[in-house]
This record gives sequence, C-alpha cells and structure tokens, in this order.
Amino acid sequence: MGAFEELMTYQRQTEALAQVAGRLSWDRETMMPRGAAAQRSEEAGALSEVLHARRIDPRVGDWLEAASGEALDQAGEAQLRHIRRSYERTQRVPSELASALARLTALSQGRWAEARAADDFAAFAPVLAEVVALRLEEGAALADGGDVYDAMLDDYEPGAKAADLDAMFGALRPGLIALRESALGGAAAPKVSGAFDVQTQMRLARQLARVCGYDMARGRIDKAVHPFSSGSGDDVRITTRTSDDDPFNCIYSTMHEAGHAIYEQSIDPAYALTPLGAGVSMGVHESQSRIVENQLGRSRAFTGWLYGQMTDAFGDFGIDGEDAFYAAVNSLHRGYIRTEADEVQYNLHILMRFDLERALVSGDLAPGDLEEAWNARFLRDFGYEVPRASQGCLQDVHWSVGLFGYFPTYSLGNVYAGCLAEALHKAVPDLDSQLAQGDMSSAMGWLRENVQQHGGLYTPRELITRACGFEPSEAPLMRYLEQKFGALYPAG
Repeated sequence: MGAFEELMTYQRQTEALAQVAGRLSWDRETMMPRGAAAQRSEEAGALSEVLHARRIDPRVGDWLEAASGEALDQAGEAQLRHIRRSYERTQRVPSELASALARLTALSQGRWAEARAADDFAAFAPVLAEVVALRLEEGAALADGGDVYDAMLDDYEPGAKAADLDAMFGALRPGLIALRESALGGAAAPKVSGAFDVQTQMRLARQLARVCGYDMARGRIDKAVHPFSSGSGDDVRITTRTSDDDPFNCIYSTMHEAGHAIYEQSIDPAYALTPLGAGVSMGVHESQSRIVENQLGRSRAFTGWLYGQMTDAFGDFGIDGEDAFYAAVNSLHRGYIRTEADEVQYNLHILMRFDLERALVSGDLAPGDLEEAWNARFLRDFGYEVPRASQGCLQDVHWSVGLFGYFPTYSLGNVYAGCLAEALHKAVPDLDSQLAQGDMSSAMGWLRENVQQHGGLYTPRELITRACGFEPSEAPLMRYLEQKFGALYPAG
C-alpha cells in the first residue's frame, strides 16, 4: 500500500468521526433533552480531542511528504492540498485549546438560547466574552503572526481576505440602500392572512424539498429554532421552522436548507468521507441555498406554480392572484430578523455583522458593549430602533458557538448566486417556462454538473469562475436586484 492510499484510509476514518460529531450537534438542536446540555458538552469536548489528535498525528505529515512524490491524478492532488492545509492549521492550535472551545461552545449555545428567550443580553454577555477570548487565542495561533480575522475567515472561505470583502461589500451598499429607500417609500405589498396548520406546512415543506431535488431517502426534515443543514453524502439532514400566521417562513427556510443539502448529496460519490466530499466553502455553499431560495424559488415563474400549491393546501389565504402572490413573496419590508429579511436588506444585515465582529476581534468593541453597538448601528443602517435583544444582537446563534468569520460568507454566497444565476439563464433559455410548471430539474442539473459534483476539487473562486465563464463580482447580483425590485417598486 502506497503512502497516499494509507493516508486516505486514515483520512476516511477521521472524516467519519467528524460526521459523528456533526450528528451530535444536529441532535443538540433538534431532539436532545434540555437537561443533557452539560453531558453533551463533555461528549463534544472528548470527540473534539480525538479529532484534534488524529489531525495532528505525525504520521499524517510523513504520509503527506511521501505521497507528494507519487504520481497522482487531479483529485489526488486536491486531496493532498486539503489534508496539508488542515494538518498545518490544526498543528498551530494546542489540543487543550481545541477541547476547551468545544466544551465552552456546547454550553454557550444553551446560554444563548436561554438569554434569547428572556431578552436578556446581560445574562449572555459573560459567556460571550469567554467565547471571544478563546476564539481570539485560536485565531492568533492560526494567523501565526498574520491578520487574526483573516485567519478566522479562512476557516469558512479559504483564500478570502477581509480587505477584499470590504471592498466588495462597499460596492454593494449604495445600490442596496437606494433600492430599499425607493421600495419602502412605495405601496405596501399584499400579505397573507389566516391560520396555517403546522402539519400542512410541513407536508408542503417536504413536497417543495423534493421538487428542489432533495433525496428524502438520504435525508430528513425536522424543526429547529434556527434552521440548518447537517451532514454529507448519504446522510444529509435539514431543519425548518413554522409560524402559525406566516407560511413563507417555513417554505423558504425549507428551500434554503434544501439547497445546502442537495449540494452535499450531489457531490461525486467517489469523494465520500474525504476532504473533497463536502462543499468547498461556506460562500459556495450559500450560493447553492440562495439561488434555490431566491433566483429560482422567488422568481415570477415559480411563484405562479407555488400559488396553486398554496391554494390547494390552505384554501383562501388572503391573496388574490399570481401577481399579488409574487409581490407578497418578494415584499420589501421593515423588520429586525436577518433570516426573515428580503433579498435587498438581507445583505445590509450581513454587512452590519461583518463590521461588528471585526470590531470584536480587533478589540475595538468589548463583548459587553455589543448590544449597545448593535442597536446604534441598526438605527443608523435601517432607520428605526431595535425593541428587544431577541430581535437584535441575540437573534443569531453564530457568535455563541464561536463562528467568527462566518457571517460575510452569506453575502459572498449571494454574490456567487448572482453570477451563477446569470450563467444558468444563458445555459437554459426556457428556464422560466420549466419553473412555471414546478420543474427545477434542468436548473438543478446545471448546478449539479457545474458546481455541486466537484465538491472540494477546485478552490472556491476557481469553481465559480469555471461554472460562470467569468470572474465573480457583485455586478450580476446588483443587476438582478435592480431589475427585479425596480419592476416591483417603480420609482415615482
């Protein structure tokens, strides 16, 4: 057995254990008894120690050195690139720190949930300060003398730099603000009315997931406070949420998470339980969820079909006709919650979080002052005050589990989705007529062939460039938003 083959055998075992760790996290957010948090923290910490030890095992370094002399195909070279990157980064983080972070974040997520339910940021602030301190320690170790925030960002979007994202987001901001101000000054969009049975919502959610291409034989849909996707290969699970008076919450949360899950299910099976067997970055991952949710799921063509499905499921729900339904689905509206924001204002939510978390990492913002800083920034960006913490700085789970550097990948994913949608429409000229029949197969087939099947074979930017035929930029996203919302909310 050659060095590469030995390395890959070892790596598959490590990847399998990582999937088990992911399943523990899935269970924590869906089915775990409330009283099990402390024990789950110990379980997560123990498994984190095992994984950390495997990832820095000296044999990995020996295998990498020996395998670099072997004749490998493109996939083999890409496997080595990913393993080497992980090995070098993991070596920089002491095992005690990795374990402490796993234990702390398992506990802090529960503290966040309690504080969010009580609208009490002060109760969460001390544990947030602990999380920030440990993540800064880890970030400094990963940076190895470089920029700490860039090192954190690299966990989720390899190769990305905060300065480049700052420039991209700066180019987006004026157009987003102009669209928002124009739309919010116009007539209000129609709204749904009535009570929407939860079980009916979940049946419709499962139907829509299948329409998008989600394989229920290798997945399942459950409910969670914060919808998410988990797993890869033949076990990819998603969660959604329901609201008695807002079925769109369930519909589009489901389509969003299905986009994530379909990406994982569509990766070449030959890459299963290897570094190539997962989405290449969170930005690319988000592009798959956002294009399914927005460019496809909120399109005029697809919402015409969806209106019929909603009518069949709920009867009269207060909206008369496909045009009114399309306007309702795409309404620009005041609100506080990122996950409920429209396509235009969603990115403004992310830009705010990007700036706040960089301030936390740089030390310009103390964790205990986050609520005050958040509220002031929200008032400046959105024009109205945050009424309570659960609608402000406690609404997202990310910082409670140490995911600093994660938020900007959401807007980067929107940028990628704008590029991919433009290329998709050119590749499938009759796409709208297919979507009008509730048929996403051609769209998802194009995404599978050009993006999803490759897993981690290419770098994120290389993958998007290959799929689209041009370098990614914010311009296609702005063209899409201006065309769509300019028509929905004409000036004057």
